[in-house]
Amino acid sequence: MDNTHEGPAFTIQRIYVKDVSFEAPHAPEIFREEWKPEVNVDLQTKTNRLEESIYEVVLHLTVTVKMGEKVAFLIEVHQAGIFTLSKFPAEQLSHALGSMCPNILYPYARETISDIVVRGGFPQLLLAPVNFDALYLQHLEHQKKNPQKQEEQATRQ
Repeated sequence: MDNTHEGPAFTIQRIYVKDVSFEAPHAPEIFREEWKPEVNVDLQTKTNRLEESIYEVVLHLTVTVKMGEKVAFLIEVHQAGIFTLSKFPAEQLSHALGSMCPNILYPYARETISDIVVRGGFPQLLLAPVNFDALYLQHLEHQKKNPQKQEEQATRQ
């Protein structure tokens, strides 16, 4: 069998927690209040090329939970993975790194957040699913509308 015409190959080498931070600045007083939280989630991804066809993708999640004006807790998780992506055309590679890899990492980050929140004495927090394809498409549209920012971003990488 001739393997010279193989298509793109994708493998997961490792998934790991790169950084975790948890703060509950108003504990224990906050535990005495009725639990009516306001949850804010900030999500970002970053890609580092480690060597040819090998990439580290880091999903940054920051969750801030407030009770009125008080911060009940703040948790930040950097969930990372090392992925091998070989023989991908440029557009497909960009999509894989910007959508497919974060989609794989998100459930791990979600579980880490839920576990730490419970260990911090708060009710379980299950984050809603995220459509990384839609976020990736929004990112592409934003780059098309702001080509100058795209050039600036390219020079910083």
